[in-house]
Amino acid sequence: MHIPDGFLSPQTWIPAYGLAAGAWFWAARDLRQRLDESTVPRLAMLTALAYGLGLIMVPLPGGSSGHALGVALLTLLFGLRPAFLAYSGVLLLQALLFGAGGVTALAVNALAMGLAGGAVALLLFRLLRPLQESLAVLLAAWGSVMVGALLLALVLGAQPLIASRADGSPLFFPFDWSVTLPAMLIPHALIGLGEAALTLLVWRYARRRGWVQTAAGSPVTP
Repeated sequence: MHIPDGFLSPQTWIPAYGLAAGAWFWAARDLRQRLDESTVPRLAMLTALAYGLGLIMVPLPGGSSGHALGVALLTLLFGLRPAFLAYSGVLLLQALLFGAGGVTALAVNALAMGLAGGAVALLLFRLLRPLQESLAVLLAAWGSVMVGALLLALVLGAQPLIASRADGSPLFFPFDWSVTLPAMLIPHALIGLGEAALTLLVWRYARRRGWVQTAAGSPVTP
């Protein structure tokens, strides 16, 4: 799902960095009060899991790749702000060490997958938890994958409209929404099912260990 370097116009990634900078500042506020000595090792362990999931990438037509995220799990256990920061760090390391995604595209990737994906997971969980907790976890994880895929597909598909030569040929990413939307959404609908199952398994493990109880405030507040 990562967008690599060279696919986004400066008209896209420069403003995205401005938005991401504000989001990172917001996420970092009061972080020390949100994380204690028992929470930090858990966050580190599950961030490492998200890092590993993101490296198992399946190339997709339309210029991106498919992989699980782990954003929903981080958000449900630790809250939106720590999850967004943690996943932004995951994306940065993947870009620098493995070329998965790009440095210029980091802000777009982080906003789409880390912030929007986490926010949708949080919203779905809060809405559905009173009905059935396991269903809430499953749909939160699946929804986080789909919203990330949707936003990245929209950004990629907009590039021919944003930056083109005088003859109308694209300067950066060449395909429009007719390619990017099905190329991203169809495979990620399936990937999301796998992530949903994995998220539920880890969630149940966390409940048995008492992590969900100690993090009870995180799933219902940013």
